[in-house]
Amino acid sequence: MSTRPAVIETHGLGKVYSPGTQAEVVALHGVDLRIDRGEFVAIMGPSGSGKSTLMNLVGCLDTPSSGRYLCDGIDVATLDAEALAVLRRDKIGFVFQGFNLLPRMSALENVAMPMGYANVPHAERMERAHAALAAVGLASRESHRPSELSGGQQQRVAIARSLINRPPILLADEPTGALDSRTGEEILALFKQLQADDHTVVLITHDPEVAAHADRGFVMHDGELHDATSPFAQAHFPGLAR
Repeated sequence: MSTRPAVIETHGLGKVYSPGTQAEVVALHGVDLRIDRGEFVAIMGPSGSGKSTLMNLVGCLDTPSSGRYLCDGIDVATLDAEALAVLRRDKIGFVFQGFNLLPRMSALENVAMPMGYANVPHAERMERAHAALAAVGLASRESHRPSELSGGQQQRVAIARSLINRPPILLADEPTGALDSRTGEEILALFKQLQADDHTVVLITHDPEVAAHADRGFVMHDGELHDATSPFAQAHFPGLAR
């Protein structure tokens, strides 16, 4: 039994689209998941398996049809829209395959931007953005715009931005998908570094080689979640379990 607090805990989580119609789709079925603070976990599966639906629910971007989700100990079902937005801002950082940087802003401005929504004073925003870019190895590139940065550098900026409000959880959806293999390895090494700094990293991927960098893995299949050590996962993805 883990002695660390759970930052992600789901009980019977389900998601049904267009319920009660001919177009009904059960995207997620009875998912039980616990991820403790400081873990690096991979959730793997092909397109349509339900992994993106699960990420959207864990990231509070969507609401479940059934079940319960506690984000850093908070039952999200008890929150109204405003409180949910605050929880998402303070508890979760997002990293996507597309870097989603604003092209007219410098790296420093892109990283500082989320703090504006948290009403952080300008001087503190700049100071924290400087520190965040230095932490991902881009102190010398902070004045450059995205078009002046490589793909790996842009993803580092996106990671720095995702961490700027100091959330305990980092959700990374196919973060190496747009990168060459060497640069992808650098980004995965950065995630390990963030884990060492007590961040919880949840990696969504379809690639077994990427998933193997995590300390613990799960496989999504037809809306159901399987531990990487389960017979099902071992039959389909034998390289995942450690």
